[in-house]
Amino acid sequence: MRLYPADTIRVGAAGLRTRPLRVVLSALGIAIGIAAMVSVVGISTSSRADLDRILARLGTNLLTVAPGVPIFSAEPARLPTEAVTMIARIGPVTSVTAVGDIPEARVYRNDHVPSGQTGAIAVLAARLDLLGPVGARMADGVWLNEATAQYPAVVLGAAAADRLGVAESGIRVQVWLGGEWFTVIGILDPVPLVPELDSAALVGWPAAQRYLDFDGHPTTVYCRADEDQIDQVRSVLAATANPEAPLEVDVSRPSDALTAKRATDRTFTALLLGLGAVALVVGGVGVANTMVISVLERRAEIGLRRTLGATRGQIRSQFLVESLLLSALGGAGGVLLGIAVTATYATTQGWPTVVPAPAMAAGLAATLVIGSVAGLYPAVRAARLSPAEALTAP
Repeated sequence: MRLYPADTIRVGAAGLRTRPLRVVLSALGIAIGIAAMVSVVGISTSSRADLDRILARLGTNLLTVAPGVPIFSAEPARLPTEAVTMIARIGPVTSVTAVGDIPEARVYRNDHVPSGQTGAIAVLAARLDLLGPVGARMADGVWLNEATAQYPAVVLGAAAADRLGVAESGIRVQVWLGGEWFTVIGILDPVPLVPELDSAALVGWPAAQRYLDFDGHPTTVYCRADEDQIDQVRSVLAATANPEAPLEVDVSRPSDALTAKRATDRTFTALLLGLGAVALVVGGVGVANTMVISVLERRAEIGLRRTLGATRGQIRSQFLVESLLLSALGGAGGVLLGIAVTATYATTQGWPTVVPAPAMAAGLAATLVIGSVAGLYPAVRAARLSPAEALTAP
């Protein structure tokens, strides 16, 4: 008796339809493993896509210059007051700005807050051209200008505004800063490349010198340079910023930190993929268990088919197809579940939803491999049953 492939598939599907609850539970094990793997890859890829989008918008040509560790002096290292002007003379540098730390100044919501409850908010003197080079944008209000930079006006970073309770009450309120009342005129959006600005209160350079005893020395200089000459600029920045002590200058590239974060995410993704693979193996064991029980329960059917002329190969193919269909059902459900999890999480994070096609294809391929391995022993066991033994089995 000849059995065509289409007939084998129909017979295998009919075997699954007779035990719907068991099939669903077995397929669920496969689905969970595939969903875990697809969602981990999808979430990781979506995160990297969001990072790439941020870098494309903000650029990777931002360099920062800050005081390093003093070598021959017990005094803290600091940049010259002329550092910004000197760096601006480097040919490939397109823009340069700076902030200066005012360590003695503290900012509070009002003058009744205990002095120890600072909220870890730094007070920085800021140049008027700060926003462009660092890629910052205003969430509310306005940035400092020639007029407001002279007087007690302050712009808060996103985290600083939250900690002071200004984000809820809005701008044009006053905060107690350095023993003076300063008016909040603006709030920044989060700054991905320069996260230290998020927890800072920014005042004008002249106002910082007038009201807060700022010494005028920048503590961080930000500069943008031509992309194709960024390494050359980086190599001369220390000597240009502080010619007298270039070894006491730290030069860094903020985008390197984001790139390092991407590498860390990849390592974490590999770990989660391993956990997903374990779940997939557990699902495969469930499929194998279902198929073994199916062979034991259907020995009479196997004996009858063998009596009617079915060959060992046809019996083996029938149970192998059942296992493959069961795994494919779980794999398809797992891929759809993984896409749904990825889309939900990416949407809540404000990321683009990206699920690589190779990940989905690999998930389905893995289910077929699991189905083949899980169904091989039950299929061989079914084929070895003789008609007489199968028909007389209890």
